[in-house]
Amino acid sequence: MTTSAPSPRELLTIAVEVARDAAATALRMRAEGVSVAATKSTVTDVVTAADRAVERQVLAALRDRRPGDAVLGEEYGAGETGPVAADGVRWVVDPIDGTVNYLYGLPYCAVSLAAEVAGEVVAGVVRNVFTGEEWTATAGGGAWRDGRRLRGSTETDLGQALVATGFGYDAGRRSHQARVVTELIPHVRDIRRMGAAALDLCLAAEGRVDAYFEKGLAAWDLAAGGLVAREAGLLVTGVAGRPAGPDLVLAAPPALHGPLHTRLTDLDASGGP
Repeated sequence: MTTSAPSPRELLTIAVEVARDAAATALRMRAEGVSVAATKSTVTDVVTAADRAVERQVLAALRDRRPGDAVLGEEYGAGETGPVAADGVRWVVDPIDGTVNYLYGLPYCAVSLAAEVAGEVVAGVVRNVFTGEEWTATAGGGAWRDGRRLRGSTETDLGQALVATGFGYDAGRRSHQARVVTELIPHVRDIRRMGAAALDLCLAAEGRVDAYFEKGLAAWDLAAGGLVAREAGLLVTGVAGRPAGPDLVLAAPPALHGPLHTRLTDLDASGGP
């Protein structure tokens, strides 16, 4: 059994190895053809056989490397692992973030894997299944892609900011989110909705979008991508002093965070169903 947590760098090495193998499996299964295995919150919130197979692969790989650790996954929850110790390691996995994109063959979905120690995310990797693009971060060690350290956008004018967002699957929530976007869009350069939260956070970290917000993210949506964004210098928060979480995630450089936070608060972006 594991008795102590290794360093964030050692945990990241494990995460990268496991995520790369998982992404390869997801890509192979997509080439072989995929089908809907089940639905979750609504009939549009789908699970494919690949989601389940990839998560089982990740669980097995982590059990082999770190048998004493806990795992939280989107498809199997706490799975077959026990509760995490107060100072122990918990892995947080989204086997395929952007399942609908994956189902349709749209090249914007990813394996997301993060390691927490004592409840704090200290290492994370997000790997695009189709393109192989890979973002990594360790707590205090910066965020990286292809050997380049990420610093986020340098934009300071909200009116010139390209802002990414996402929608939930419940019809009432989507309607509320659509109203928020309709009222926000006159105040920004434009909106992008691409369908994979972990990748959206990484693009914000890289400055390929200037900021990102979304209501309804779960721990597996946020863990790895949120660390990448924070280590790139973005503020990753909720609203009204609350931490980032299901009510709202807002990731933006300091210069944009304040004005975008004000707009989203005025628009009740964290409200609705």
